[in-house]
Amino acid sequence: MTAKPVDANNHHKISALGEKVLGGGRITHDEAMFLFNLESSADILDLLAWANRLREHYKGNKIHLCSIVNAKAGACSENCSFCSQSSHYQTGSPKYGFVDPEPVAEAAEEANKNSVTAVGLVAAWKGLNEGPLLDEICDRVREMKVAGKTRPDVSLGIIKSQRIADRLKEAGVECYGHNLESSRRFFPQTCTTHTFDDRLETIGYLKKAGIKICSGGIIGMGETREDRCDLAFELKAIGANVVPVNILNPIPGTPFAQNAPLPVMEILKTIACFRFILPRQEIMIAGGRTVNLRDAQSMIFMAGASALMVGNYLTTLNQPVEKDLQMLKDLGLDPNWDSHDFTDQETSVCGCGETNREAETELTAVK
Repeated sequence: MTAKPVDANNHHKISALGEKVLGGGRITHDEAMFLFNLESSADILDLLAWANRLREHYKGNKIHLCSIVNAKAGACSENCSFCSQSSHYQTGSPKYGFVDPEPVAEAAEEANKNSVTAVGLVAAWKGLNEGPLLDEICDRVREMKVAGKTRPDVSLGIIKSQRIADRLKEAGVECYGHNLESSRRFFPQTCTTHTFDDRLETIGYLKKAGIKICSGGIIGMGETREDRCDLAFELKAIGANVVPVNILNPIPGTPFAQNAPLPVMEILKTIACFRFILPRQEIMIAGGRTVNLRDAQSMIFMAGASALMVGNYLTTLNQPVEKDLQMLKDLGLDPNWDSHDFTDQETSVCGCGETNREAETELTAVK
């Protein structure tokens, strides 16, 4: 990152785009790429200041906290290149079957004590089919719903029928985690045992069932800045409600084990660009936060983040929840987020299979 004075032309362009989004307008793919390609620290700090202003305008000082429970670990049939739980790689990751009710209830209770809005049940497998396992998952969700401690979310992989999505909705699932991971162009570098379109199909079933979508991706896998930009526009087109930005934490034994870490300012710039493209969405910083950002973690909110995954991740540790809560307090941010219905977000421009002309225009721009 070069140490240059503020470029007056860049300053005016960043400000004009900030004003445009602040006024309810949308930036184009070309405008977004201008932001993604900013190089100097001065220009990036200028961008962050605007991203912070957009976050404050659209999201106030509320921060959405969520956590996850690894409900079924390891031995996954998929070959996702970033994942230690894939059966294709030797990583020493723990393996166990679907968890009993008690650990899930304990996780929800602990989350409630720490102002965590949602607890997601996450399972390492290709996807979910009809049968006893779906029945058990629905039971866990109903138990969490009745307890009323936190919102029961799930992330259960590929769904191949509308009936499964409808049953999850009937059980009480409000939000389903299903990352696109990266751009359509880069996706084959991350996985070959299922496709980008498989993921879009799953999201289509979920949206038709009335389930909100938590979908984002991972940066630092070797993708280009344009791939990150394309991902953000894909997420806008599918109407993602929560957008998790994960930063690759290279796991020994996986194909991405030797990937060089992204510079901190590149990470923060990416978050800011997502805020410009997705001004009303919850942008959540999730996996890889502590190892990649270290002492700069608090800057994610200046970069436009409005949500945070707390507690431990699937197979790696996070910093203590108490430390995250103190960080929010020090910054004057409020973790008591209560907008469970996502009513402050812009309407989706497509229905994943029912794409209207506006969505087709946006998607054409990123392909």
